[in-house]
Amino acid sequence: MNIQSKESLAWLDWAKELQFIAQVGLTYSKDPFDLERFQRIREISAEIMNRYTGLPYEQVYDLFCSETGFQTPKLDTRAVIFEGDKILLVEERDGTWSLPGGWVDVNQTLKTNTEKEVFEEAGLEVEVVRLLALQDRNLHNRPPYAYNVCKAFFLCRVKQGSFRPNTETLGSAYFALNELPLLSEDKVTREQIALCFEAAKSENWVVPFD
Repeated sequence: MNIQSKESLAWLDWAKELQFIAQVGLTYSKDPFDLERFQRIREISAEIMNRYTGLPYEQVYDLFCSETGFQTPKLDTRAVIFEGDKILLVEERDGTWSLPGGWVDVNQTLKTNTEKEVFEEAGLEVEVVRLLALQDRNLHNRPPYAYNVCKAFFLCRVKQGSFRPNTETLGSAYFALNELPLLSEDKVTREQIALCFEAAKSENWVVPFD
């Protein structure tokens, strides 16, 4: 999906709201007739996504309408690691680069998940030092997702280790802000990395949250 204006993406907000209403209804309603109606609303939300994204309906439904319980944003953690005036990035399987990180597993905290992801993707044992930023992904990254994501950026200190081959990343390297490689912008943007540089250098940093 190409970057589009907020107005041109109104359909995405409508589809997400319909999915939210349907999921809450399916979770808390007892009346069989109400459940049938909420199920239809969920199907309509998937049809909207299918129509405007071009993805097969079955794939949209599996990705967009398979959750149960009260719907809340997903959590994504990103590790910010410096060596001098350079920041650590890992190379994705498609050749783009990102901060180490990923979805928060159900058995992890934000802290432990960040440390786990760095070890898996960069081979480094790290310690989380402090929170740098909390961001709503769809306000900062493209393309927009059909669900909301809260991204947490944590400054980390390296204890030991080095890159090792794995199934998620092809390599790792440190980059200055003015020499960043091609980024995986659905995960991290230059603006987000610049924010990390600014936050790490500030002794009185106020964590932004939006």
